[in-house]
Amino acid sequence: MTPEIIHRLHFAFTVTFHYLFPQLTMGLALLIVALKTVALRTGSPDWDRAAQFWGRIFGINFVMGVVTGIPMEFQFGTNWARFSRMSGGVIGQPLAMEGVFSFFLESAFLGLLLYGGKSLSRRLHWFSAVMVWLGSWISGFFIIVTDAWMQHPVAYTRMPDGHFEVLSFWQLLLNPWAILQYLHNMTGAVVTGAFVMSAVGAFYLLEGRRQEYGRIFLKVGVIAGLVSSIAVIFPTGDMAGKYVARNQPASIAAMEGLFKTQIGAPIVLMGQPDESTGQIDNPIAVNDVLSFLIYGTTRAEVKGLDQFPRDQWPDALPLLYYAYHIMAGLGTWFALLMIVAAYLLWRGRLERSPWVLWALLLSFPLPYIANTAGWMTAELGRQPWLIYGLMRTSEGYSDMVSAGNGLFTLLGFMGLYTLLGLLFTVLVYREIAHGPEPAADTEVVE
Repeated sequence: MTPEIIHRLHFAFTVTFHYLFPQLTMGLALLIVALKTVALRTGSPDWDRAAQFWGRIFGINFVMGVVTGIPMEFQFGTNWARFSRMSGGVIGQPLAMEGVFSFFLESAFLGLLLYGGKSLSRRLHWFSAVMVWLGSWISGFFIIVTDAWMQHPVAYTRMPDGHFEVLSFWQLLLNPWAILQYLHNMTGAVVTGAFVMSAVGAFYLLEGRRQEYGRIFLKVGVIAGLVSSIAVIFPTGDMAGKYVARNQPASIAAMEGLFKTQIGAPIVLMGQPDESTGQIDNPIAVNDVLSFLIYGTTRAEVKGLDQFPRDQWPDALPLLYYAYHIMAGLGTWFALLMIVAAYLLWRGRLERSPWVLWALLLSFPLPYIANTAGWMTAELGRQPWLIYGLMRTSEGYSDMVSAGNGLFTLLGFMGLYTLLGLLFTVLVYREIAHGPEPAADTEVVE
């Protein structure tokens, strides 16, 4: 394999493993605020213990996210030095601000949330949860601003030596691509948090222990899951998809497997893309739907891949196609499951419906898969560009690092991250097995 392929695989592995943790912390942060708000308003110790329990899960995820995130910062200099040298004047600013909000705001208030129960008043303890939520979401915003500039470059100028500089930091922050991607991404993170919380609640009820906490987790998880599972499809997914179609038409054609330009383009539900023949094998398609989803009319023309030079096609087209369809298919499942669960919750029958509880319990890994597939869709869809329309991926990697060296460190990371994954699993399992017991509670003063 070439050095370019190795460097791409290296970063793909580290960023995919890393994002398993931030998506849960960003999703849980909002749900912990909800738990603390109910505890503050009602004075219920059960809701307060529930918040503390999920605060501990949050803490484990946060630490793992930091440990797996730091190496990616170094990879910009080791594996992608040419890209960093050319674009550092733009991406360096949001990445630096992400570090400020993540390591200072979020981590400082996380300490107060976890260990300030005895010394803080109830309102200040609630405020610490709010600040953890804001810190995690602001941190995520700056990361997405960085990625959005690579997807849709704005507010930049190119200097005589070829490197990029920012013209307006505010225009960089308000990049329309960043706003839409952020809304879609954070909604997806809430889906992950909601499904994990619902799964733990279902686990407790199916085991017949910690019934009160199981009910709390199910109530918060299902309500948040219903809202976020619908919002991740419409409006956030719908708006993001339309923006991609307008600004990266080759990407949307590859995602949908649309090889030929069509009026009244169909949406393919299932099928296998064949680049050699330029068609979808064994398709199950619904006519006119793609045109309607993008342009609001069934008679609109949608550009196919035949309208673009072959060297501008996404270079991992089958993987992009399948990642997009996995994301969309799982998103549909999330909405359907949460609609059923919310209906049973409203009727007071959810905890007596083991088939739904089992579905919630077994579905908890699926949001991780869907979010990973969503990020793969975004990043593979941008190819062959590292900075869309400005720098190809083949121009950004470190040509001084050989394929052998890259492969050696990739294997090392894979081994190390396997150990970290096992440690994470053990720590979280211990917390869930112990549960939010009264003995673990820290009383807060009035």
